[in-house]
Amino acid sequence: MAFKPLHDRVLVRRVESDEKTKGGLIIPDSAKEKPAEGEIVAVGEGARKDSGELITPAVKAGDRVLFGKWSGTEVTVDGEELLIMKESDILGIIA
Repeated sequence: MAFKPLHDRVLVRRVESDEKTKGGLIIPDSAKEKPAEGEIVAVGEGARKDSGELITPAVKAGDRVLFGKWSGTEVTVDGEELLIMKESDILGIIA
């Protein structure tokens, strides 16, 4: 990967949602919402306190996370659509 986030930012790959509903209906691309679930690709070194002490991130590469619908900035890295967001935009880690 040719990209490393800085400070408390993370690089996230969206996880694709199902093409069908539980009832078996196929959802067309135009009606799909962008998923708010993703996998952490890379993590910055963490934020700094006023004293200069490093705050280590709570997430790591490979974690599956939930984030807000409008969180992050879309970027293309190595031909792949990814999101860059602050760690505070992540709502939780999926076990």
